[in-house]
Amino acid sequence: MKAIVYREYGPPDVLRCEEIDKPTPGDSEVLLQIRAAALNPYDWHFMRGEPYAVRLMAGIGKPKNTRIGADVAGIVESVGRNATQFKAGDAVYGVCQGAFAEYVCVAETKLVNKPDAVSFEQAAAIPIAGLTALQALRDKGKIQPGHAVLVNGASGGVGTFGVQVAKALGAKVTGVTSTRNIELVRSIGADDIIDYTKQDFTKSDKRFELILDCVGNHTFAECLRVLQPKGILVPAGGKTDNWMLEPIGRMIAAAAQSLFVSQKQVSIFAKMNQSDLLAMNELLLSGKVKPIIDRTCTLAEVPEAMRYLEEGHARGKVVVVIDGHRA
Repeated sequence: MKAIVYREYGPPDVLRCEEIDKPTPGDSEVLLQIRAAALNPYDWHFMRGEPYAVRLMAGIGKPKNTRIGADVAGIVESVGRNATQFKAGDAVYGVCQGAFAEYVCVAETKLVNKPDAVSFEQAAAIPIAGLTALQALRDKGKIQPGHAVLVNGASGGVGTFGVQVAKALGAKVTGVTSTRNIELVRSIGADDIIDYTKQDFTKSDKRFELILDCVGNHTFAECLRVLQPKGILVPAGGKTDNWMLEPIGRMIAAAAQSLFVSQKQVSIFAKMNQSDLLAMNELLLSGKVKPIIDRTCTLAEVPEAMRYLEEGHARGKVVVVIDGHRA
């Protein structure tokens, strides 16, 4: 089968489309014929081995697992002897290790059934970005109906879900984006928009109960200016210049500052669970949330797609459509 593999850390050029053996599912796994997968910043962190803490999981000098890609959607081809949730022929989506391929083995607890009304491409776009937005807003941000919520990076993968989920949960949403993405952000439900090319949102006269920051270009101290008392900042992405020290330094600084103010910063690392994917299914079927797909690519085009994602200008998600299954 064809799969994207990498044997060293580095830029997108380390990714290769190669022929490898088709896997066999373990006792509690399913073998998935992949129809679509989606790229995430999560993937390029593993591709580059940055920040360095990633290598504690992935391998210090080189990747222990040469497969890459997490968001996946496809058809169950076979199941392990202890797998009971799915059967051959079921359309499912979720997370795995090695989604950029024709087949992958996945723990059945990492998947849910795909609604018929949702395409494989849309389903693949959901897991990491959708669950990050949902858990950041609902669990970490304690969002309530009527809250004023700002989404910084409202046109990106997590941001487009963030705007829609916040609206579905009853918030009034301000989206921060560039001039070219204003109409997109407005079309997915933002009540107000700040064009960051013309205005710094931390200097706005508005105040927010919750900020979902998908960019990471402002410190907690800067965001305090526009947070309500008891307001919460939830950082959920963004690249830094110093990939080893800056994220840790920001967390330490925010923790120290939180001792002297009523606002707080809360970190988020999305946890895959079936109940939250099912909650996303309900939002999708209700029409309150729709995955935004910037572009699609083939397996062979994944390195170039990863390069595009790294530039930070994707509008929504970049989705890999497995050869032969392009809509």
